[in-house]
Amino acid sequence: MHCHSPQSVPPLCSRPFPVFSVCLTPFLSSAFTPLFSLCVSESSHLLPTLPYFSKFSPALFFPVLWRTRGWNRATAVTPSAISGDYCNNCVHPSVFPPSRLHFVLPVSPLSVALSPLLCDITQKGYEKKRTKLLAPYIIQTPGKNPLPLFFSHGTHRSGGTRDDRYRSDIHSEAVQAALAKHKEEKMALPMPTKRRSTYVQSPVVTRTPPDSSSGSEDETSVRRQSSVVPPPPTVNPNLQSPDSWINSTVQGSSTSSSASSTLSHGETVLPTSPAAPSENSTPPPDVTAVAPPSRGPRVDLTSNPVVRGMSRGQSRSSMMETADGVPVNSRVSTKIQQLLNTLKRPKRPPLSEFFTDDAEEIVEVPQPDPNIPKPEGRQIIPVKGEPLGVVSNWPPALQAALARWGATQGKSPALTALDITGKPFCTLTYGKLWSRSVKLAYTLLNKLGTKNEQILKPGDKVALVYPNSDPGMFWVAFYGCLLAEVIPVPIEVPLSRKDVGISQVGFLLGSCGVGLALTSEICLKGLPKTPTGEILQFKGWPRLKWVVTDSKYLTKPSKDWQPHIPTANTDPAYIEYKASKDGTVVGVAVSKVAMLTHCQALTQACNYCEGETLVNVLDFKKDIGLWHGAVMNRIHTISVPYAVMKACPLSWVQRVHNHKARIALVKCRDLHWAMMAHREQRDTSLASLRMLIVADGANPWSVSSCDAFLNVFQSHGLKPEVICPCATSPEAMTVAIRRPGVPGTPLPARAILSMGGLSHGVIRVNTEDKNSALTVQDVGHVMPGALMCIVKPDGPPQLCKTDEIGEIIINSRAGGNMYYGLPGVTKNTFEVIPVNANGVPIGEIPFVRSGLLGFVGPGSLIFVVGKIEGLLMVSGRRHNADDLVATALAVEPVKTVYRGRIAVFSITVFYDERVVIVAEQRPDASEEDSFQWMSRVLQAIDSIHQVGLYCLALVPANTLPKTPLGGIHISDTKQFFLDGNLHPCNILMCPHTCVTNLPKPRQKQPVGVGPASVMVGNLVAGKRIAQAAGRDLGMIEDQDLVRKHQYLTEALQWRAQTDADHVLFVLLNAKGVPVSTATCVQLHKRAEKIAAALTEKGSINTGENVVLLYPPGIDLIAAFYGCLYAGCVPVNVRPPHPQNLAATLPTVRMIIDVSKAACILTTQNLMRTLRSKEAAASVNIKTWPTIIDTDDLPRRRPPQIYKPPTAEMIAYLDFSVSTTGMLTGVKVSHAAVSALCRSIKLQCELYSSRQIAICLDPYCGLGFVLWCLASVYSGHQSVLIPPFELESCLSLWLSTLSQYRIRDTFCSYSVMELCTKGLGTQTELLKARGVSLSCVRSCVVIAEERPRLSLSYSFSKLFKDIGLSSRAVSTAFGSRVNLAICLQGTTGPDPCTVYVDMKSLRHDRVRVVERGAPQSLPLMESGKILPGVRVIIVNPETRGPLGDSHLGEIWVNSPHNASGYYTIYGEESLQANHFNTKLSFGDPQTLWARTGYLGFVKRTELLEANGDRHDALFVVGSLDETLELRGLRYHPIDIETSVSRAHRSIAESAVFTWTNLLVVVSELCGSEQDALDLVPLITNVVLEEHHLIVGVVVIVDPGVIPINSRGEKQRMHLRDSFLADQLDPIYVAYNM
Repeated sequence: MHCHSPQSVPPLCSRPFPVFSVCLTPFLSSAFTPLFSLCVSESSHLLPTLPYFSKFSPALFFPVLWRTRGWNRATAVTPSAISGDYCNNCVHPSVFPPSRLHFVLPVSPLSVALSPLLCDITQKGYEKKRTKLLAPYIIQTPGKNPLPLFFSHGTHRSGGTRDDRYRSDIHSEAVQAALAKHKEEKMALPMPTKRRSTYVQSPVVTRTPPDSSSGSEDETSVRRQSSVVPPPPTVNPNLQSPDSWINSTVQGSSTSSSASSTLSHGETVLPTSPAAPSENSTPPPDVTAVAPPSRGPRVDLTSNPVVRGMSRGQSRSSMMETADGVPVNSRVSTKIQQLLNTLKRPKRPPLSEFFTDDAEEIVEVPQPDPNIPKPEGRQIIPVKGEPLGVVSNWPPALQAALARWGATQGKSPALTALDITGKPFCTLTYGKLWSRSVKLAYTLLNKLGTKNEQILKPGDKVALVYPNSDPGMFWVAFYGCLLAEVIPVPIEVPLSRKDVGISQVGFLLGSCGVGLALTSEICLKGLPKTPTGEILQFKGWPRLKWVVTDSKYLTKPSKDWQPHIPTANTDPAYIEYKASKDGTVVGVAVSKVAMLTHCQALTQACNYCEGETLVNVLDFKKDIGLWHGAVMNRIHTISVPYAVMKACPLSWVQRVHNHKARIALVKCRDLHWAMMAHREQRDTSLASLRMLIVADGANPWSVSSCDAFLNVFQSHGLKPEVICPCATSPEAMTVAIRRPGVPGTPLPARAILSMGGLSHGVIRVNTEDKNSALTVQDVGHVMPGALMCIVKPDGPPQLCKTDEIGEIIINSRAGGNMYYGLPGVTKNTFEVIPVNANGVPIGEIPFVRSGLLGFVGPGSLIFVVGKIEGLLMVSGRRHNADDLVATALAVEPVKTVYRGRIAVFSITVFYDERVVIVAEQRPDASEEDSFQWMSRVLQAIDSIHQVGLYCLALVPANTLPKTPLGGIHISDTKQFFLDGNLHPCNILMCPHTCVTNLPKPRQKQPVGVGPASVMVGNLVAGKRIAQAAGRDLGMIEDQDLVRKHQYLTEALQWRAQTDADHVLFVLLNAKGVPVSTATCVQLHKRAEKIAAALTEKGSINTGENVVLLYPPGIDLIAAFYGCLYAGCVPVNVRPPHPQNLAATLPTVRMIIDVSKAACILTTQNLMRTLRSKEAAASVNIKTWPTIIDTDDLPRRRPPQIYKPPTAEMIAYLDFSVSTTGMLTGVKVSHAAVSALCRSIKLQCELYSSRQIAICLDPYCGLGFVLWCLASVYSGHQSVLIPPFELESCLSLWLSTLSQYRIRDTFCSYSVMELCTKGLGTQTELLKARGVSLSCVRSCVVIAEERPRLSLSYSFSKLFKDIGLSSRAVSTAFGSRVNLAICLQGTTGPDPCTVYVDMKSLRHDRVRVVERGAPQSLPLMESGKILPGVRVIIVNPETRGPLGDSHLGEIWVNSPHNASGYYTIYGEESLQANHFNTKLSFGDPQTLWARTGYLGFVKRTELLEANGDRHDALFVVGSLDETLELRGLRYHPIDIETSVSRAHRSIAESAVFTWTNLLVVVSELCGSEQDALDLVPLITNVVLEEHHLIVGVVVIVDPGVIPINSRGEKQRMHLRDSFLADQLDPIYVAYNM
């Protein structure tokens, strides 16, 4: 091997180089193929040797290993870095010291393996290398690589001919490297579960996908194509860009590393059909087996046969952390385990400090991180542009220039328009443009109204509505308006009433006072019309008169009429619309003098000459497309419409070639399209171009497009110095533009910035990780005659320091004047006076905010790093939306989404901004691919930008709202997302990773303070102990009465003798007809017959248990008293549902087994059901106890069987399934029954003459007491309405109240909800039928839960129209240990409502706040405490009494407390403390029962009958159901209420925890396409209102959440079904 002589190759730079000598020494290694080390010393001429080495491979890359004093690091050196001495635009000597450089070259390209230090060859890369006989290497740099802020480019960097717009090779490599790190962690992310039927792609007819990735590209969005690399073209080695080696290498390697850095979730998660049930599990009773769309019959389900209640000390969470009876191999729990594994990763420390979230609301002031970079430079000095030159023959106004060219150069072409095929179809000369404009001006001023009436006057505003394909008509209209001195307001053509932002455009037109719209005949025909043919009235638009401006409709002016052309002044010339970040549309008014001065400044900056040809691809109605196409310099503009660009991307290049155009106005998008299509036509030449103005050159990612385009078209005559990026904004107009360069001069520098520094608003050299570098190109110098400053973007306009990023502000005569009609906003934007660090204004001249973020580089070059509109402020750091899009698109493979169809925005959730990315998914992308791409995007953005994504959503193709030119309408997309109207097909939420500002978890304090100290502390603080009592039961005056009916059986016998024909019960059917009644004597005789049957047929002994299995009715009551007469213990059980035996019969069987019943009393129908084949499928029907049918009792008089009870004897067993799935049976003694009935009698003032209506299930609790017991004791008549009858006649209950003039009625929440939902809209119909509820004095809801305030309020409000008093509705409260603690009576104060602070409640404290206070929770009193009942609020852990400002467990003392739990093995001792427990301090003698409910007592301002202040008891929730999360106590109902409000399609929801993850299950009542919309909304609302992160969101069909007979959700059963994978969910999202 030998070296060329230095003279054999011409040097690439005219500057002298240091002389280098080259020697090659073998690099020895037994493990590797021979390599050569090229040792370079200062005496050789290195550069000419470089092309020689390129014959090994055009993609050869030279890794350099520094060996210098104090250095030991590997870094990549590009030839461009070496080619130069130390002039201004070359590398600084500190970067590449003239010491020994070691270049490593491969000799055998087929079998090279480099040390792991230097490269990593994947299998995919190896295959590629074999096919191409070359090996691309990625250099892994162990050390840090200091790069200069500015480095020189001898020539532009090559971009290759890849499908590649806003692509940075370095950025792609950075993304791959970042993903490779995650690959090492081998974290398996759980993939969402989606029902297969949910998302079938719509047919092509309804949703046509874009034809290619660029088919629906945008003016503004950031785009970068995938690195699927075609072979690079052969380029002369001398002309080939120095960076081409880097580019090709990274190109090859990025695809390789993407394969290796794929997430491993696909290997561990086996996608199985969600509908397939778990094989090894026996499903618990399933409530979803009946028709799921409507909720099936409500049934009581038990999760497991636990009979006694849980110990109060044992928290519910300990049960939740083990899957009780749930198979371990459940697919759902596997995914949850994966989710937990991903959440165990160390979280980045929060960027802003925690705030303490407790009742004192002490919020810690975030301490600034001392390590964040701060600006250190001096204060910036305003940058001045060159003076605006004085030209002698400069026209006094723009119209004057048109008049001049129209008269003197009439045949000179002004505008050429292209048809849809890209061919010129019409050329407008300056003469025609002038004459038509004059005609239009004359017509507007003189011919629109009647002869005497002038519709338009100078200064009026008119809308210009012209399509993007018709520049000629627009030019005539625009200049015609200027000549008529009316103010044009150009807008986009409205296509439908549903156009995005259409109402905002209407607001702009209205605020400008526009009443007239100019349009073309063709456009007018295309506007949407009403059936009568009139133009549609668009939403929010003022009424417009439409004027067609085609030549044939214009009037030629009289000879003596000439348009008035005054000298340009400060009056508005035109108004340009601008859509801001939040979607609002404002109008920027540009004055006549500003328009003229701007043309002059552009002429000077761009060195425009008369008669030049300009190709314009941009929108000619606004911004650069309007400014550069002005008539000032007699330029011939060739306008290439957007539609032509879509059909033929190379059309603008062909126009430049055909017309020898000197200037072209393009965007990066156009460069990319042309580059992609250039293979189709090779004979184009761009040598005529002297300026290629890149309109979005201010976008930091434009540099790659410019480089790539240059690389492709340099061989077609494109010169590097003609590329001229510029920065503009509607407010400041042109801010800066790169001047056209002189051939051969060095190109401007690039800045390599640290993204970490940028996020803190400072400019830092990227010395850390090259993964987080941003390369920015300049946009030239400030405009002539302008003054520019950089100020802080937020707060007062304080001047930035030289190394600080800020907003560019401009003082110039050539800029916008105001937002029309918005003086307040105008002042903040157009009249900014910069201030120095002390807040003192630096002068009096006003500046205009440009909305661009940037800094001033060396040589006063302007660099722009983003726009204010694209700024996302997350945790005090700035992130640019374009940068995030660029990173997302650098993740391979990008075949999942369309490149130009990505929206990035932030939403405010929980005191901070959260980043959301929404992209359009390709129709052919698989679920697996989509999820893989999404999860890798999360990791890449997290690694490179150090910011967590909150949500990443993919929507079907062509469903995102579009701007008029086809881009994504960001503000509308954001609104759709927040409203739940986005309808994603894939979504990934990552709240765990990005929400770092949660309140500190509450630390439970060690119990160093005893309950006694707490009590004393409360007393010292003036807080009373939280206790309350009902009034005294009092003594029964007549001892004879006591003896006659001390017990219920005796009361019934006494009533049968004294008042035999008094009707106690009336049972109604669905038609409201009494189907059965029972007088005192009838009930007594029937009870005797049943007692006899029990003794004879059942051989029942005293004290044995008998199950009563009856539908709601009088048979049930008679059977109950029959059991009491026979001395046995009745056990009332809800009969199985005949249509749902599989779900309901096991519970019946369980109660029968648990209660060890000796006999079953039932009806003939139910007896047949129990012995049917269907029953045999669910339970063993051969082992039923004796079944006695009571329908057919003997008619003969039974023998006298009566076994009198004693006070302590058990009267009956009350079995109930709690919401936690626990089956609990309690023993109720005869004494307790009598005391309870007496207490209710006193509270409700029940006497023989009274009549009450009951619409309740009579199977347990207070419902059973009211249905069966109270009438016999008190003698009042009970009208019984079985709740199931309401299903066939909704108005039955309300009609009965009206018909019987009932004063007191009792119902359940289920009944109330049924009436509210079913009859809410029919109050007028009820009124017409004569239904009136004015007679109802009290309507009491019987429940064992917190009062449902919103339901009660809705019910009262709905039926107020038919006479229901707002004071009538109240609630009762009972529990397992005491069936009735509170019941709103007929006397005493109305139930009161308080608002408590939810944050305090989580800390077990009660803080009353005002209605409407943030985080307030309304609670209604649970009814008045019954006579004889005392309650006290107790700390469930210390068992000490609490003050009335604390939340604690409700303990009750009462003669009607239950005697204890009924258990199988007689283990009363385990739960004895629930019924007979004592306070640890205070009153150690009284025996209390623990209700298991949390609540508090508040003394109100209301007065009792005796004059004392009323103590109200408020029930908050069941202790068993509370969720202990982050050390705080949450009540499921609160979270569920928030979730139900999140979206209109949520019918019902339930929450539970599993391994400390919060799981939310929501029923979807809308269409299935709404399913994924719910995921972010549910996550948002729970985070915002409860400061909790949802772990799993499950969307299910209506009716899936099990609800028991009392209308309570059975959350634990739902949990077990979910973990056993039996819910058949529509969608399951695992939040990361």
